This record gives sequence, C-alpha cells and structure tokens, in this order.
Amino acid sequence: MNEMTIKPLTVNDLAAMKQRGEKITCLTAYDASFSALIDKVGVDMMLVGDSLGMVIQGHETTVPVTITDMVYHTRCVSHAKRRAFVIADLPFMSYSMPEMAATNAALLMQVGGAQMVKLEGARVDIVSFLVNQGVPVCGHLGLLPQSIYRLGGYAVQGKEPAEAAKILADAQALQEAGASLVVLECVPAMLAREMSTQLRIPVIGIGAGIDCDGQVLVLHDMLNIGIIKRPRFSRNFMKEAASIEEAIHAYHQAVKQRQFPMPEHSF
Repeated sequence: MNEMTIKPLTVNDLAAMKQRGEKITCLTAYDASFSALIDKVGVDMMLVGDSLGMVIQGHETTVPVTITDMVYHTRCVSHAKRRAFVIADLPFMSYSMPEMAATNAALLMQVGGAQMVKLEGARVDIVSFLVNQGVPVCGHLGLLPQSIYRLGGYAVQGKEPAEAAKILADAQALQEAGASLVVLECVPAMLAREMSTQLRIPVIGIGAGIDCDGQVLVLHDMLNIGIIKRPRFSRNFMKEAASIEEAIHAYHQAVKQRQFPMPEHSF
C-alpha cells in the first residue's frame, strides 16, 4: 500500500466495523518499534495499557503506573503508527474527579497523541464530563485490574446472575454517558454475547469469548515473553510462527476469521 493512501482509522470506522460484523483487532503496545510492526500488519487498534506496569516495569499489579509513565509510552507508540487507532489508559487514581480526569486525558491526547482514553469501572459522571469536553472515551468492565487489591485476586466476574445484570446495566450506562467503546475482561462468554448484541457501541473482549465485536490481548502474553504466567484466555501465537511479525499477523487473522478465542480461552 502506498504511504500516501494510508488513512488513519477513526472512531467512526470502528463503529462501522461493528455494524457490518467485521471483528476489530487490538493489541497492547508500549514503544515505537512494536507500534510500527503492529501497524504494518494491519491490526486495527493499539492500546497503550497500564499493563506496562507488569510487562515493562516488572510490578506485580498496574497500580504503581503514573500518568507520566502513560504519557511517555503513548507518545512512543503514536509517533510510529500510521493507520491503527491508539487508545491510552488513564492509570490508577488519575480520574477520581472530573477535572483531574480532564487534565490527564488532555496530557494523553495533546502530548501523548492518543485518540481515545480508557478508564475502569462504571464512572458515568467522569465519562460524561470527558465526552462533553470532546474527549473520546473507552469504558472497561468485568475484571478491573486497578481494583485488584479490593477484589483480592484476578478472577472471572459476572458468574452470578445479579453480578451479570449489573455489568450489563453498567455498560448501558456508559454508552448513554457517551462512551464510544467498552473493553470487557474475564466474564462468561454468554454475558459478553448478550452485551455485544444489546450495545450500539463496539465491545472489545479479553477473556470474554468469541462473540464480542473485537478482541484485545497483551502483546507480551501472545508472544509468550511475559515475566508472569500467561493467562488462560491468551494464546501463544509465537509457537507456530517464524517471526514476531508472523505471530502478530496470525493473531490478526485468527480474530478476523473468528478462530480466536476458542472455547479453551473462554469462561
């Protein structure tokens, strides 16, 4: 493809993909080199996740990651990409009040080059405030890594009917507040299917079954180079690949062709 013909993806493109039933592919990215490679393969979105606290910085959780860390890594990623849509996480306690959330979202977008920010939980007030300032927002429901000390561990969420109903209601509230996307992590596949059907906005799953509108994995997990145990919902795409580029391409194609995730990667 000629460099002049590459058109960066927008939030409208992602919405259109959901409408026509095309699966959205996403991987985490934290630096320019991987950003360029992921973008070259054709992956639709890159998430500069606060998962960098674990896979880049070596922490046990995402909690120690700061907004300064996030802006730095987002800038690295956005400098090297041409087509992929870039989302950046608002880290732990960086969006506890609307004005604080707006200040930090502005840093991620103005300095970091992000096209959207992601925040955890049903923070409808924060989402509404940011959207009213012109900030595109991605929600995150199910397992919330920033709340790991409150949750007490990494476990599947929404197994009980009341819990599932709350997650679905929270997703609808985020949509009504103006969120453009929602990430759904570690929930039963049936709940994810219901949410993807009911919501107008794309639902991006991680450990949420094949019926989500798209999939995201932590880059280091799918390349099998993480320093912690690879989660059950991930898959080692390096196993049958001759190169990192080939592994990323295999992931991209597997999601597009509905061959990932399989039942063994779901709950």
